[in-house]
Amino acid sequence: MSHTEIEITAELVRDLLRDQHPDLADHLLRFGARGWDSQMWRLGDDLAVRLPWATQTADALLRKEHAWLPALAPHLPLPVPVPQHLGEPSERFPRPWIVTTWVPGEPADRAPATRAEEAADALAVFLTALHRPAPEGAPSGRGRGGPLADHAEGFAEQLASATGLGLIPDPDAVHAVWEDAVAAPEWAGPALWLHGDLHPANVLTADGTFCGVIDFGDLCAGDPACDLAAPWILLPDGAADRFHGAYQPAADAATLRRARGWAVLRALGGILIGDAGVHGRPGGKPTWGPPAHASLRRLIATAR
Repeated sequence: MSHTEIEITAELVRDLLRDQHPDLADHLLRFGARGWDSQMWRLGDDLAVRLPWATQTADALLRKEHAWLPALAPHLPLPVPVPQHLGEPSERFPRPWIVTTWVPGEPADRAPATRAEEAADALAVFLTALHRPAPEGAPSGRGRGGPLADHAEGFAEQLASATGLGLIPDPDAVHAVWEDAVAAPEWAGPALWLHGDLHPANVLTADGTFCGVIDFGDLCAGDPACDLAAPWILLPDGAADRFHGAYQPAADAATLRRARGWAVLRALGGILIGDAGVHGRPGGKPTWGPPAHASLRRLIATAR
């Protein structure tokens, strides 16, 4: 089932609540957002309903959050959407869905962090708390947290596409950052818990700093370099060093090199999605372009 086969409406969401969680059915219901995998509806002041929408993988992502995030959330220093109820497939809607806590704030692609020191410290403390050894049976990522070299083909395709559109002024410099990252030694430590998808639309801000992290569908265990791309993606200019000084234990040089490679991948994807949004192409989000361009500029300057 895809988004072309069923329309998710307020009436549908309320019917599902009446069937499985009638105590919540009379709460105020408002549309929230459409993500890559799921739609979100705000439920009252403190809850949200998320339903798989655009991909077949969304079902497994919601079930994963429900299985693992409640145990992790109490140890995290920023608010996250804690699963409260899992809705089971039914004749009315033959896919799982989830009720979580609501996390207030504005996505960082719309309201970037501006208080550099506070934001760097908040991000470092959050990732320090999250990056703990994961237990046996922890989920693997959708290409997140594994060897960076596995993404060489995707990198080449994205760089060629963005360059062809005139979006990359110095593709050789971008390629140099990538080659250095791929050449770094692979992660030899234990598989750590990762968010796996720390782009600006999944991190919330208020008063110039970070106030929440959402969408743990890519929660997985692996190389922390995947998440350590975040300082270059999310922070203002000049704040990455502050992050690296606060993150514990301090990342070694090889991990930082790999992290820059992950950041290049994230930046190229954001540049292409942003350009698609500017030109009204499907899947485009114009707010993704500016932070992605800023990130790539910072990465190239760091390499030089």
